[in-house]
Amino acid sequence: MSIDDKKEKTAVENPLGTKPLGRLLFSLAIPTVIANVVNALYNIVDQIFIGQGVGTLGNAATSVAFPLTTVCMALGLMLGLGAAAGFNLELGQGNAAGKNDALRKAHEERAKEIVGAAVSAMLISGVVILILVKLFLRPLLTAFGATENILPYAEDYAGITSWGIPFFLFMMGANPLVRADRNFGWGISGAAWATVISQVVSAVMLALYFPKFQSVDFVIKDFIPVVSAGDDYPVDRSLREYIRTVLHICKLGFNSLIFQMSTLIVQVTMNNMLRIYGERSIYGADTPIAVAGIVMKINVIFIALMIGLISGAQPICSYNYGAGKYQRVRGTVKLFTLWALIIGVFSWVLFELFPEQFISLFGRADGDELYFEYAKRFMRTFLFFVFLNGIQICSATFFPSIGKAGRGAFLSFSKQILFMIPLLLILPAFYGLDGVMYAQPAADALSFILAVTFLTHEMMVMPKS
Repeated sequence: MSIDDKKEKTAVENPLGTKPLGRLLFSLAIPTVIANVVNALYNIVDQIFIGQGVGTLGNAATSVAFPLTTVCMALGLMLGLGAAAGFNLELGQGNAAGKNDALRKAHEERAKEIVGAAVSAMLISGVVILILVKLFLRPLLTAFGATENILPYAEDYAGITSWGIPFFLFMMGANPLVRADRNFGWGISGAAWATVISQVVSAVMLALYFPKFQSVDFVIKDFIPVVSAGDDYPVDRSLREYIRTVLHICKLGFNSLIFQMSTLIVQVTMNNMLRIYGERSIYGADTPIAVAGIVMKINVIFIALMIGLISGAQPICSYNYGAGKYQRVRGTVKLFTLWALIIGVFSWVLFELFPEQFISLFGRADGDELYFEYAKRFMRTFLFFVFLNGIQICSATFFPSIGKAGRGAFLSFSKQILFMIPLLLILPAFYGLDGVMYAQPAADALSFILAVTFLTHEMMVMPKS
């Protein structure tokens, strides 16, 4: 084989389309799982220190402030996962072009354009959200369910952590983009500042990776929304074209936005239902909100594992679907569903057997017996079907990775809006405060059935080659 043939073979072949699926999935998923879990632990360590130092009101304050984090995750994941899917679909189609260098180059340029548009949109979105939060912090926290006792703590915490919003949003969005290059290898007031610093450091490290992309070579102009062609840049990009690209990215990542924003609505609804029905119970309003916040933070670790798993699978599915290698797509689906079940069952065992040990990490409370009685019951009931959740999360992200964003968005939308919200509003009318905890396992079971139905149908209709 000549030197030119070797160069051509190297240019055309891509590890996403050739490497054994098991090793490939682990090489992509493990760094992402670690990054997501570390990020989740930042928030959990915050809450542990706050719970130990401040108590129930401190835990409740972080619960009320958590929807701000969800907004950033929603936009960051939509732009990041959407751009990563578009990036790998373009590279897969370029690979399928074979020896047609002009067509392959066109797909590479389009892949660069998608990433550049996503990065600039992340930066703009982060700054806009920061400004809005600073202007409307108190009414936002009140709408999120803060009581008079919780509000001062929530304002103190969220007022500081909000400075990290642009960095956190960029970190969430850049992670899938760096992962798409398949070469990822980089690495109350006191707790709040620690969170901000960690977000800044993570965002800077991810930003430093972009000049090192292996798939394509980026230049500064790739990240500027509007640019004119010249000797140093091959294409014109108007504002209209930039907006069209961002909308394309948003379409591919829309399911992530739906999932996170519907999670936001669920969080706000749950906090308010806990406040309303908690005031009528022996526990009062503050304790149920604090307990729900702790349990949801614990569950964030499981969600981080699932998002890391499917984020590792996404570039494999996108590239091979674009390249027409459908058997590799099927093989990847089998792998991530198997691991989602394994991780889910392991998590379920821990949550059901050791609820008091988990809850105790976040501090004791006045009236310990009453507090822990409710907390253990809430955690066991709320997370009873956690072993099914991984399939739903992975399925909702799989469909956009093969260009079918509508199905993924519907799966995300259905769990939170069609199932969870109505159950949160209806069940407490019959079961009081307990109805809030019953809503989650009921929604988990219904969404699992829907996800399996969608995924099975897709495997049946996908081409066999």
